[in-house]
Amino acid sequence: MFGFITNTLLPVLILLLLGWVFFRIKMLNEGFIEAGSKLVFNAALPALLFLSISQADFSHAANFRLIMTGAIATLAFFLLLMLFCHFTVSPPNARGVVTQGGFRANMGIIGLAYCTNTYGNDGLAAASVYLGCITILFNVLSVFVLNFYLDGKRSVRQHIKGIVTNPLIIGILLALPISYWQIQLPEVLIRTGKYFSQLTLPLALICTGASLQFRSFSADWFNIGISTLCKCLLYPGFMVLSAYLMGFRGMNLGIVLLLSIAPTAAASYVMVRYLGGDHRLAASIIAVTTLVSLPITAAAFGTLTYFGII
Repeated sequence: MFGFITNTLLPVLILLLLGWVFFRIKMLNEGFIEAGSKLVFNAALPALLFLSISQADFSHAANFRLIMTGAIATLAFFLLLMLFCHFTVSPPNARGVVTQGGFRANMGIIGLAYCTNTYGNDGLAAASVYLGCITILFNVLSVFVLNFYLDGKRSVRQHIKGIVTNPLIIGILLALPISYWQIQLPEVLIRTGKYFSQLTLPLALICTGASLQFRSFSADWFNIGISTLCKCLLYPGFMVLSAYLMGFRGMNLGIVLLLSIAPTAAASYVMVRYLGGDHRLAASIIAVTTLVSLPITAAAFGTLTYFGII
């Protein structure tokens, strides 16, 4: 457990804190965060996913049974959470925000960093394909629940276009046939891609830390508490239990844990704001789950390791 904390959690925590500190002392500004986030999402992260999958053994990278288990379990948890929030969360326009905050994990940045630090290139490749598929489901469910409770609407055409043109999805889809047929890429392309992709996780974590917003939570403590409890405990617990019952152990089960236990995704704030929801509540959920998830991740990974499950 100590090795997991020092090798996996501490580097992530330090980079998040550096981003937060740099922004507060004016070393970084809003322009840098916006430009850096765009660079990560549109180029660096897709390059990282493309390289990790294309250079990996397809049979290890694309575990379709694991993906189906994750998708079905995520859908089941989402429906239960949405039903619970419908009867407990107020005002009504906060229900979609709380529901999204309770299941939509930051797999592409923090979850991927966890898997890379823990399992190396094999874990990175397997996690990349898994998160690519589950990210599509996250987007579908998020748009549905926010449209259900908010006045702002996003058309089906806009939503489909957003998925089809998502750089992460494009990078993964381009890499899968290369991995399947073991196509050899030019060495100059691999080296250039590696240089470029190496900036991905540090820059992404610094920008994420810089964008964390901590405000007074007194008015929203109940709603924030529901999202935090679900995102940091109930959702990862449900996902790990589902994967365990399906017979997954070792690295595969560890990947499910590390991706699902990551805090609420920063993209949830963008989507809530776009659809006219309570973006301050969304920002607070992201900030609180980011802090709370770190010690819980250490405890969960340590416990499962102790019992020899992962």
